[in-house]
Amino acid sequence: MKIILACLFHFIALSAFTQLHPVQSGVYHWNDLPVTKGDQRESRKITAGTTPEFEYFEIHATTQEKGALPKPAHAQKDREELIIVKEGTMKCTVGNQTKTIGAGSVVLIPPQELQTFENVGNGPLTYYACVFRSKKPMDLERSQKAGGELILNIDSLPFKKTEKGGTRKYFDRATAMCEYYEMHVTQLDHAGPSHAPHQHVETEIILITEGNTSMVIDGKTYTGGPGDLYIMESGKMHGITNTADKPCSYFAFKWR
Repeated sequence: MKIILACLFHFIALSAFTQLHPVQSGVYHWNDLPVTKGDQRESRKITAGTTPEFEYFEIHATTQEKGALPKPAHAQKDREELIIVKEGTMKCTVGNQTKTIGAGSVVLIPPQELQTFENVGNGPLTYYACVFRSKKPMDLERSQKAGGELILNIDSLPFKKTEKGGTRKYFDRATAMCEYYEMHVTQLDHAGPSHAPHQHVETEIILITEGNTSMVIDGKTYTGGPGDLYIMESGKMHGITNTADKPCSYFAFKWR
């Protein structure tokens, strides 16, 4: 009987895994996301599936209310995580590092590193979490050579002015799951495109933090504001535009 039950559980897990579909290009609106409420916290599932690079890829958002107890320290066995703080103040511990960070800050967590997040602000703490496992074997040594875990407070990152606004570089490096992972923020001060439509082999995500935008992906136009995400599949022609004559800002990150 134990053997039969073990085989059944394995079959169920395998069936759930094989039902994953490629993550689709398009826009994911914050206000349309279903909300699951718990004790002093709530979660929003954004998307889950596969990409050309990842056999598992998930994005969700978590909100901890003021005074919420943090979950016990835990580690992902074979998945990497990218955390982006949307609002509030987070006390973040990853491995041997502990920092207090605010909105616009980013955390990169290699597999097998203990992590815990605590709301230490006077209001809600909300953050996005991207969780992924590559199709290629993870490489912890490569991650360590590239710097290991990262806790990047936005206040520590220089803002470089450009003709159209400015940019803030977060990282451009290898990770345990990626041979290349690049992340930055772009600010456009006035209406108009960031650059001409283009395409590349990497899957890319744009997360809007300020202002109103439109995005053309493979000939279709989408619109997005603060909290919304655009996903562009590998090889899709795309281009983003600031639709108002006031600043817009967004995270852009891609990998291979």
